[in-house]
Amino acid sequence: MPLGHIMSLDLERIALEYVVPCLHDIGFCYLDNFLGEVVGDCVLERVKRMHHDGELADGQLAGPSRGVAKRHLRGDQIKWIGGTEEGCEAINFLLTLIDRLVMYCGSRLGKYYVKERSKAMVACYPGNGTGYVRHVDNPNGDGRCITCIYYLNKNWDSKLHGGILRIFPEGKSYVADVEPIFDRLLFFWSDRRNPHEVQPSYAIRYAMTVWYFDAEERAEAKKKFRNLT
Repeated sequence: MPLGHIMSLDLERIALEYVVPCLHDIGFCYLDNFLGEVVGDCVLERVKRMHHDGELADGQLAGPSRGVAKRHLRGDQIKWIGGTEEGCEAINFLLTLIDRLVMYCGSRLGKYYVKERSKAMVACYPGNGTGYVRHVDNPNGDGRCITCIYYLNKNWDSKLHGGILRIFPEGKSYVADVEPIFDRLLFFWSDRRNPHEVQPSYAIRYAMTVWYFDAEERAEAKKKFRNLT
């Protein structure tokens, strides 16, 4: 796996001079050509294989409809992976790089102290016009503070294929449209500052998402859950 492209990236500089300021100023940012063509292709081929082998299941809704799949609200098919599974070396490498980027952000993330994240959620919109209605990833304090999405779609034309991630920044008069193009890495705050939607997709659309947890909020959320159960 050629690492020249990756080794030339100054992850600490990118984190401190770009990711942190953008998150604080506008609440989101993205990096293009993150892995480079060759390594990105390895990730894409593994995700395609999961899809074609039938390993993805309908995405579920959280909240009051928890555990319910409703295609008109959320039309993706997903699989949770740790990255250590057989054949997932490129995915593990991607996750390691994202972890390093977030680690370099460190104490500059305001009130947040990040020391863990979710597994990776591989997602596919099958191209039948489904999307994901406007929602907030963490509306109720479950610990998630940063949403990070890596896109895997070559030759994507949003005019033809749709599939834009539209962010509605809280208190702002504008929306932000992010095209899900190959090798693009997107960061945004997971809480109510960034309601967002996936617009209907008319071609197969692949992405991988991880969420980073604030230690204090995550511990509090786990405590509440234990008390409820």
